[in-house]
Amino acid sequence: MLATLTDRYFSDPNWIFERKLDGVRAVCVRAGGAEPVLWSRNRRPMNAAYPELVEALAAQSGDEFTVDGEIVAFDGRQTSFAKLQPRIHLGDPARARATGIEVFYYLFDLLDFGGTDATALPLRQRKQLLRQAFDFHDPIRLSRYRNTDGERFLREACAEGWEGLIAKRANAPYRGGRSRDWLKFKCVKDQEFVVGGFTDPAGSRTGFGALLVGYYSGRTLRYAGKVGTGYNDAMLRDLRRRFDALARPSAPFADPVREVGSHWVEPELVVEVGFTEWTEDGRLRHPRFRGLREDKPATEVVREIPERGVH
Repeated sequence: MLATLTDRYFSDPNWIFERKLDGVRAVCVRAGGAEPVLWSRNRRPMNAAYPELVEALAAQSGDEFTVDGEIVAFDGRQTSFAKLQPRIHLGDPARARATGIEVFYYLFDLLDFGGTDATALPLRQRKQLLRQAFDFHDPIRLSRYRNTDGERFLREACAEGWEGLIAKRANAPYRGGRSRDWLKFKCVKDQEFVVGGFTDPAGSRTGFGALLVGYYSGRTLRYAGKVGTGYNDAMLRDLRRRFDALARPSAPFADPVREVGSHWVEPELVVEVGFTEWTEDGRLRHPRFRGLREDKPATEVVREIPERGVH
C-alpha cells in the first residue's frame, strides 16, 4: 500500500499520523514456520542484506505472518537512506554484517497472522493486533503514531528534522497500490528519478560529473535536469561501472538535453534525489543525490505532484 503526496495538511479524529521513515520499504512473509523472507517494493528478496533482521523475525512466536514496515539506519537521531547505501545491494550476509551499519525494522501494519487475512480489517484494529502479535525489542521496533492532530505533529516533525509524516485513514482496509487512504506530508522535497545518462568528470573527479535524470509521463521519459552533488568516490566508481554496462548510442529522453560531454544509458537505474523546488520549465533546483534505489521499477517513476482535495 503506497501513500499519495499532498500539500493539504489537516487534523482529523478519523485519521492517524506516523513518522515518515527514510529507509527501505519491506514486507516480511513467514509461512509454515520457515525462515521469514523480506521482500522489497519490486518483489526482490532482501534477506542477504539484513540477516540480523531475519534472525530476529524468526525468533518471533508466530509461524505464519505477513507484516509491512521500513528498514532504517540512523545518522545521529535521524533515519538516513544514505547511511543504508553500503548494505542495500549486498548479497552476502557476512559482508552485510561486516559493514558495521546497525539496522532496525519498524513495523507499522499487519496483513496476516496465523493464516488469518487481516487486510479487510480497519487500520486501528490491524495496529492493535500487530502490537499483540509481536515482541518488540531491537532490532524489531513498533512504528508509533498519534491520533487526530496532524498539523501540530507535522510542525514538530519538521522542527526535529524528520522527512515528514504519513497520514492514514483509521478505518481503511489494506489495499495494494497507491491510495488516498494514506497521504504523505513532507518536510523536505525528494523523490525517485530514472537515470538516462551522465556527463564526463571534470578536474580530479573520477567516474562521472553529473547524472542526467528524468521521470515517466505515460511511456515518455521526460528530462528533469542534472544532479552533480552528493556522491562519494566509491559511489562514483560503482555507478560508472553500472553505466558502462548499460551504454546506448542515443538519449532516452523525449526532451532535448544540451549538456556538454553527455553519455547515454538504458533507463533502468533509479536514484533518490533531494531538491529545493521545481523550476517553471520543469527542472530540478539545487538537486542532490541521496542514494541508489533497487526497490522500485524505473517504469513506475513519475513526477510527484501534490494532490488536492484528497482528504
